[in-house]
Amino acid sequence: MKYQINGVGLNVHDQGDGEPVLVFLHYWGGSSRTWIEVIKRLETNFRCLAYDHCGWGDSDKPTNGYRMADLADDAEALIETFRLQHFVLVGHSMGGKVAQLVASRRPAGLAGLLLVAPSPPVPMAVPLEQRMQMIQAYGARQRVEFLIEHVLTATQVSEEHREMIIQDTLKGAPQAKRAWPEAGMIEDISQFVGNITVPTLVLAGEKDQVERLEILKRELVPRIPGTQMKVISKTGHLSPLEVPDEIAGDIWKFLGSLPG
Repeated sequence: MKYQINGVGLNVHDQGDGEPVLVFLHYWGGSSRTWIEVIKRLETNFRCLAYDHCGWGDSDKPTNGYRMADLADDAEALIETFRLQHFVLVGHSMGGKVAQLVASRRPAGLAGLLLVAPSPPVPMAVPLEQRMQMIQAYGARQRVEFLIEHVLTATQVSEEHREMIIQDTLKGAPQAKRAWPEAGMIEDISQFVGNITVPTLVLAGEKDQVERLEILKRELVPRIPGTQMKVISKTGHLSPLEVPDEIAGDIWKFLGSLPG
């Protein structure tokens, strides 16, 4: 269902019941559907809100509104629209960077931060030419198929999920596809993440070629006070679809460790 958030229609899936409410933010190229398998394993005990970022999935595709601050504003406005009083942010890749920025603003009711293969708060060391190639790669089915096989995953995903990844990637608005390589992934939000005060857990794939372990250990974990990291063996960047049992299990354990 679509909700008007900051003047933009965002597609939101609201499933399950129970607190804390889980607010899921997806990766660059994905949609709320990226979390479908994880949510299936959690919705019997927790309310799960997963939404399509501006320009992705079935959300509106305006000409602007794709900066990190814009996406964080959308997340905050969605939380206010749903009047969430006790919630945890669960962000994947780009969504993880957005979640970091939201958490740094210390919204009322935030109980924890869970980052799955997250982008670090510092600019990613990717040359301009390579970033422009990323945009082109998201424009053709064959190129997306190559990325799934050689970059995004380290384990086999089902044909159904493979097709879903392809369709979600191709469906993104051109302006949304450009925004991350042109600006988002090189934006520095490291001056803000030290303000995060809630318990934080990073779930990192051992074989992730996008958000590499050594970068997360050096540039993310030390910057957020008290952050813990778990390495998921033999897993790539799309861990919510590669190993949903493990991701859901770790989320469950994390929620159980939260104070109160």
